[in-house]
Amino acid sequence: MDLYFLGTGSGVPSKKRNVSSFALQMLQERGTVWLFDCGEATQHQILHTSIKPRKIEKIFITHLHGDHIFGLPGLLGSRSFQGGTTPLEIYGPKGIEEYIHTSLRISCTNLTYPIHIKEISEGIVFDDKQLKVTAKRLYHGIPSFGYKIEEKDQIGELLPNKLRDKGIMPGPIYKQLKDQDCVTLADGKVLFRKDFVGPPKKGKVLTIFGDTRYSEELIPFVNGTDLLIHEATFAPEEGAMAHDYYHSTAEQAAILASKANVNKLILNHISSRYQEEDMPKIHDKVKEIFPNTIIVNDFDQIKI
Repeated sequence: MDLYFLGTGSGVPSKKRNVSSFALQMLQERGTVWLFDCGEATQHQILHTSIKPRKIEKIFITHLHGDHIFGLPGLLGSRSFQGGTTPLEIYGPKGIEEYIHTSLRISCTNLTYPIHIKEISEGIVFDDKQLKVTAKRLYHGIPSFGYKIEEKDQIGELLPNKLRDKGIMPGPIYKQLKDQDCVTLADGKVLFRKDFVGPPKKGKVLTIFGDTRYSEELIPFVNGTDLLIHEATFAPEEGAMAHDYYHSTAEQAAILASKANVNKLILNHISSRYQEEDMPKIHDKVKEIFPNTIIVNDFDQIKI
């Protein structure tokens, strides 16, 4: 899995940062891409990447402010023109269904694939054999949600030496044991996978926050996250302004990450008031609180 940041700014686009959107690429794991938020010109940003819109399986919207959704109708339409035929699921707060259907209807946009829109509240919003996604209400001027993506634990690596010790040489049986709990040999002997694999590989946990004020009530939801993506609209010294506008400072995001035992913190949603030359100072201040912090830019890629 890896993250591809398409827009890392807040409010309005700037010359260096487009508005909010990033992709979670899971091409090896499930052959698909999940998109989180879809600000204006997201599809333009995608043109500069290897991302294929037809591979987008799900879109998660954190909240309905324009810098997070104005690119959605255009992307949905272009997905049709670019060969998209597979179903697409869209998750977001109440109102996202009306926004999408109204935009498509008024613009006479006909899609070549079915869309399934799920208006969310707190709790589990998606769960399958690979991943579980849980939503958490945040502290913003309008309903805004965070998403926790939990990868299920994976079966440990096959141990060829143990199989060879039993006289079983490499071949189709190895693959069968990877895919099945047990395999019956030609002589009737049964091999159990658990006897020939290493310890389970613990799944990764990724938590993504939409716009929010700082609140220690969010710590339990974030606790133990491998990678936290948190908005950092304002510089550390702008705490009062961040509170007034229902946002966070970079410093507050670092405090939350530290208190919640996060492994790595990624800061995005940077206000256009801050220029490129301001970033080192902000970064240095934040790393005093939480050293494993990255401030991302458009088109940055991070492996999970």
